[in-house]
Amino acid sequence: MYHPSRIRLTEYPGAMIRLPLLDTAKPEHFPDPRKALDEPNGLLAFGGDLTPRRLLAAYAQGIFPWFNEDEPLLWWSPDPRCVFHTAALKPNRSLRRRLAEVSWRITVDHAFGDVVKACAAPRPGQSGTWIVPAMVDAYTRLHLLGHAHSVEVWEQERLVGGIYGIAVGRLFCGESMFSRESGGSRVALTALAQLLRGWDFPWIDAQVTNAHLLQLGAVEYPRPQFLRTVSQLAHLPGQPGLWKEFTPLAQIAPSGSL
Repeated sequence: MYHPSRIRLTEYPGAMIRLPLLDTAKPEHFPDPRKALDEPNGLLAFGGDLTPRRLLAAYAQGIFPWFNEDEPLLWWSPDPRCVFHTAALKPNRSLRRRLAEVSWRITVDHAFGDVVKACAAPRPGQSGTWIVPAMVDAYTRLHLLGHAHSVEVWEQERLVGGIYGIAVGRLFCGESMFSRESGGSRVALTALAQLLRGWDFPWIDAQVTNAHLLQLGAVEYPRPQFLRTVSQLAHLPGQPGLWKEFTPLAQIAPSGSL
């Protein structure tokens, strides 16, 4: 049984929002994500913790944490949900042209901490980041346990792009990606999709829709449809452990043969 409590969010000054408070003694228990708020879109609950047990249970139910450093721990399941189909993520013409200009190599799980740190760096026009120290620590623990993974794009020894996220069953939940060179994040995303296709992972959950993700090829699903598919994928056998030995391509050829 959940007992609703009132909290104040910095994004909604002066407003008190009534939300269920998670039970710290029951890390797998979350409210029904179909009952998340319409405004803010998808806000479901607050409290709890970022232990591996709770995080894995959340992602398996289509729920993820997202909060600012001056806010309580918040849990979300927005509607609609943004998803990449791994079968559809292949280099387009502009990316092929870009690949013909550079000599990059790709690794997996070789620099997880560096990718997270790069993703946490403030972006142009932003004063802060939602990847707060508590989140960094939590996902680092998941990585060491073989549940969180990164794809790195290198120009010689310089990290020029990357993506990281969580694997739950046969679902990959993308958390964030970055570029230091044009095309770096897109190459990382496309390489991740290639790797996941080989293991029959059909989806990369991109969580919250924005114009950039749609431009990259993401599609939207109504939350009920998304949750039904997540329930199936999360309980299929996945690819446990670190993925260091699996490399989509050691070197991307100008032909763009990802």
